[in-house]
Amino acid sequence: MSGLALAACAIACAGPAAAQGRGCTVTSYADPPRETLSCPDGLTITAEGGAAYRLRNRNGRPEGLDLTSKGVLVEVPPGRRGGFQIQTPHAIASVRGTVWAVEVAPERSSVFVQTGTVAVNRPGGPAVTLQAGDGVDVGPGADPLEVRRWGRERALLFLGRFGR
Repeated sequence: MSGLALAACAIACAGPAAAQGRGCTVTSYADPPRETLSCPDGLTITAEGGAAYRLRNRNGRPEGLDLTSKGVLVEVPPGRRGGFQIQTPHAIASVRGTVWAVEVAPERSSVFVQTGTVAVNRPGGPAVTLQAGDGVDVGPGADPLEVRRWGRERALLFLGRFGR
């Protein structure tokens, strides 16, 4: 698992409706409140209501996002060129072909993997690898990241925010 280079250009936005890539569509849902950006190459980003992020986009193709509050769930199909990366104030999570969710709170960022594998690190720090069912909470500081198996209740509450 390797990190991804940041996209050369970015589109600033508060949600997927303002950040569509070429051919991507946005669908809004009420229960729970969320928006889903679906792209022709199979990439799907679901942002919970009120999530604040900036989509990184190269030539109309979403390649990553900077998440500053609340959470997103990302589905990256196997074989998608370039994978996908989420950067938060506390962590960088990079992936190829998986389903995973990331949230930002003032004191930490949390990453959970539903299927596949995700590499997570602090900016400039060593990476840990999460497998399906694993999560990590990343706060400020330099303590080693600790991968934990998330309990069923925490995983269901987290994924439920995205209609899962």
